[in-house]
Amino acid sequence: MAAPRRVESPRSGTAYEADLAAWSLEQAAHLRAGTWDRLDLAHLADEIEALSRTEHHALTSALRVILLHLLKWDHQPQRRTCGWATSIKTQRLSVAERIEDCPSLVPLLPQFLARAYRRARIEAAGETGLDESVFPAACPYPYEAIMTRAIAWPPEPEVS
Repeated sequence: MAAPRRVESPRSGTAYEADLAAWSLEQAAHLRAGTWDRLDLAHLADEIEALSRTEHHALTSALRVILLHLLKWDHQPQRRTCGWATSIKTQRLSVAERIEDCPSLVPLLPQFLARAYRRARIEAAGETGLDESVFPAACPYPYEAIMTRAIAWPPEPEVS
């Protein structure tokens, strides 16, 4: 296999700076060809670390959406919608799939939950019109409840 052609940019000295997609393909070709001396090791290390951060952000985002809708579900039961129920269920699947694909994220769940809840609390206040202080300062839901609590649709009548 021939070594890949290096892409230079008229704006900069490296493909990494000019076109990340082209640079990525170039680096993959060097890896496959075993042309180790052609690898951009510093940028490769940065991009590999960025992959991990992307997984962290995606998991935190899915948790945020679940928490947002749980807060709205609990604080405005009269306004519950099928969309909230559907969102909770689909985001639970996203969380479960990310955990299945990246089990090393499990020990970081408390950190992700705290980050997600801070944002969900602010959004819940904005979307409900309720004061932020109405919502607990710390996440009131354990992970197990976030992932398994029953969310019935249509809603079951409230028992007094």
